[in-house]
Amino acid sequence: MGQSLHKPRNKAAESSMSSSSPSSKYSRRAYHAGSWYDSDKNTLDATLSKFLADASKNITPSNNTTEGIPRACICPHAGFSYSGPTAAYSYLALKEALERNPSIRTVVVLHPSHHVYLESCAVSGASTIETPLMNLAVDDALSDQLLSTGKFEIMNQRVDEREHSGEMQYPFIAKILMSVCSQEEIKVLPIMVGSIRTSKEEFYGKLIASYLADESIFTVISSDFCHYGQRFSYSPRPKPSEVSEQGINELFEYIEYIDRKGMDLIELQRPGAFADYFREYSNTICGRHPIAVWLNAVVANSENGTEALDVRFVRYAQSSRVRSNNDSSVSYASAVARVTGS
Repeated sequence: MGQSLHKPRNKAAESSMSSSSPSSKYSRRAYHAGSWYDSDKNTLDATLSKFLADASKNITPSNNTTEGIPRACICPHAGFSYSGPTAAYSYLALKEALERNPSIRTVVVLHPSHHVYLESCAVSGASTIETPLMNLAVDDALSDQLLSTGKFEIMNQRVDEREHSGEMQYPFIAKILMSVCSQEEIKVLPIMVGSIRTSKEEFYGKLIASYLADESIFTVISSDFCHYGQRFSYSPRPKPSEVSEQGINELFEYIEYIDRKGMDLIELQRPGAFADYFREYSNTICGRHPIAVWLNAVVANSENGTEALDVRFVRYAQSSRVRSNNDSSVSYASAVARVTGS
């Protein structure tokens, strides 16, 4: 299983979307099963159970606040052998949310595009999402509401199935639904967020803010963090001032330093500063656009008094420890957003 598929987008790669009017539906296959994660139901179930059990043992007051009900999580999307242990921390939040909030009916998955160039956002055109554990129904009603704005496109089946960043969330969602609630009651809606400008991140964030604030919706934001090394065309070195001031002795420490600067801005809910951070560091956070759209929605809901959230990262890991420019790694981070004061 690969660490990640962080490939450049190509405007001419393929015709990626259909128009913003519903067309023929399809059942989205578990396209990456058997490579990025196990295709056998029992093996996959046991693997996810272990990840969740291990994460439960490691939750402490320092990385888990219990005051508010979880409303969203940021979750990695590499092969489960790499990112699964970190992702489990996010999905414990979904489990808690379902247990504490019986009103949840939809899990919205905001994910990036690794293969196609998209200057907007697109909903999945599927009616069903297949996983080795169980099939997930797509929330057609919510999809239709978003499409009615005229601002969303529709993924075709090929684009939908090739994109791993959404798919790597679906087995975890299925696993949690199987363990907590009546599976038929909960639906999902994948939304692909393209490589959009900062102004569009703000536009789409404000556009979907009211939907994400609805207590019937839980949001998953799919993103890995730094992709470091020559294979990712990203090998920055620390400045002398950073070495002396931060005590950085190894490249893997510098990678974490860069990641945590971005993570801090996410926790502070500062989408503008988050955009500035990319201009300064060019960090290869592949889900930067879904994160930014979600942050803008969070800020909009906070400013209009609809909902205030507390965002905290609860787990951070790297696929390997980089010590030279010949090495490479991908960073994984899990964050949980909780309602404040509840």
